[in-house]
Amino acid sequence: MDDQVTVEGVAKAGIDRREFTLRSVMAMLSGVTITISGCGGGGGGSPTQPNPQPSSGDKVGNVSEPIHGHTAVILAAQLAAGGALTLNIRGTADHPHTVQLTGAEVASIAAGQRVGRASSEEDFHTHTVTFN
Repeated sequence: MDDQVTVEGVAKAGIDRREFTLRSVMAMLSGVTITISGCGGGGGGSPTQPNPQPSSGDKVGNVSEPIHGHTAVILAAQLAAGGALTLNIRGTADHPHTVQLTGAEVASIAAGQRVGRASSEEDFHTHTVTFN
């Protein structure tokens, strides 16, 4: 039996079946990511970048359940500047989420209109953040 391996009719000279199989498995596994994490209230570490504390003129969003430490704040300066924003709503949670707002949505929030957006998915869940 010939030890030469072919893939879709193309000969792979110099690679035996065992090497071809090993390389194929390694190529398939190179895209695999295993994540072990949890989402909950207790003892999960501190955020890398805390959200700003709200002050006068800032808008604080309502984060849907389960909250577990997430906060969403648009600073008055960001509202005044307008334009699209990506908010980090990590707060004191042990994992991040972001919320994407368009420039039109930021303008609506600044004008006192109600705007709700879904967060990014992390730890197999999302949140809805509602401003005003």
